[in-house]
Amino acid sequence: MTAPAAPRLFPGLSLAPGRPRARLLLAFLCALLVVVALLAVDKGAVEISVAQQFSIVAGKLGFRLPWHFTVEQEATLLNIRLPRVLTGLLVGAGLGASGAALQGLFRNPLADPGLVGVSSGAALAATATVVIGDALSLSLFKLPAIFQLFAFPAAAFAGALVTSLLVHRLATIAGQTVVATLLLAGVAVNALAQAVSGFVTFYATDAQIRSLTFWKLGSLGGASWISLGVLAPFILVPVVIFPRLARSLNAMLLGESEAGHLGVNVERVKKEIVVLVSLAVGASVAFTGLIGFVGLVVPHLLRLLVGPDHRKVLPGASLLGASLLVGADLVARTVAAPAELPIGVLTAIIGAPFFLWLLLRDRKWRVIH
Repeated sequence: MTAPAAPRLFPGLSLAPGRPRARLLLAFLCALLVVVALLAVDKGAVEISVAQQFSIVAGKLGFRLPWHFTVEQEATLLNIRLPRVLTGLLVGAGLGASGAALQGLFRNPLADPGLVGVSSGAALAATATVVIGDALSLSLFKLPAIFQLFAFPAAAFAGALVTSLLVHRLATIAGQTVVATLLLAGVAVNALAQAVSGFVTFYATDAQIRSLTFWKLGSLGGASWISLGVLAPFILVPVVIFPRLARSLNAMLLGESEAGHLGVNVERVKKEIVVLVSLAVGASVAFTGLIGFVGLVVPHLLRLLVGPDHRKVLPGASLLGASLLVGADLVARTVAAPAELPIGVLTAIIGAPFFLWLLLRDRKWRVIH
C-alpha cells in the first residue's frame, strides 16, 4: 500500500520516510547534542576540558578522578556554565518542538511559535513590569527579594498565557476553533501587543530602555540554578506531551474532516497544542527574552530530512532545537569576547535567510505545479 501524498503546503515531502534513515538521524542528533553541550561547557573565558568536567562533577558526588582542576574552574562550571547550558537545552527543545507542533496544526511550514501571540504578549507584560511595575512592587509593597527576582519572568509568562487564550477565544465559533481565524487573530493581537509595548516604552527611562532592549534581543546570561528549577517543568511537560499528539497531527495533515473520520478529536488537539505552546514559549520568553526563528528553521529542516511524520519530527525538533540554541549561545559569548552578543541576533542571522529561501522555494514549486 502506498503512502498518501503530502499536502501541497509541504511540497516534495513523503509521509513514509525510511525507518532506518529516521532512526539514524535521531541517533546523530543525540550525539550532536552531547558534543555541542560539552563544547559549550568547555569553551569560554575559563576553559574546562571534558576530563576536568567529569572530575569536578564526580568530586561533588563523592568520587575522586585523576584529572586536576582549579577552584576557578569548579566555580565557573557549577555556578555559570552548567545552568546556562542546561537552560539553553531546555529553551531550544521547547521552541523547536513548539514550532513543529504549530506547523503541523496549521499545516503550513511557515508557521512560528510567535504566530498565536505568545511572544508579543510576554514582551508586553514584561515591558509594563519594567516601566510601570518597578516603583509599585519595590516602593509600595516592599516585596521580598525572591518575589522581586521573579516579578519580571512571572509577568512575561502571565502575558503569554493571557494573549494565547485571547487569540484562541477569538478563533472559537460555536465551540469550533477555526485554524484560519486563529492565524489571523494571532497576527492582529501580535500587532496590537507590539504597539502597546512601544507606547509603554516611550515613557521608560534610559536605564529601563537599555534593559528592555537587551532582553528583547535574547540572552542566556541570566541563567541560574534557581531560574532553571522554575523553568524546567513548564518546558519539560510540553516537550514530553507533544510526541503523544504525533498520530493526531499526522491525521490532521490530510485535513480536519478526514482526521475526524479517523477518530481524532480535532478540537481537543487544537486546544492542547495552543496551551502547550503557550507554556513552553511563554516560559522561554520570560527567562531568556525573545529568541526568534528557532521554531521556524528547526522543524522545517527535519521535514526536509525525514518527511512530515510527526513521530520523527517532534522528538527530532527538540534535539535539534536544543543543539542549535546552545551552539548559537556558544558563538555569542566567544566570538566577541569579553563582550557577549545577543543570542537573538545570531538566530535571526541564521533564520531570516532561511525564511526567505522557504518563500522562494514555495513560490517556485507552485509555479512548476
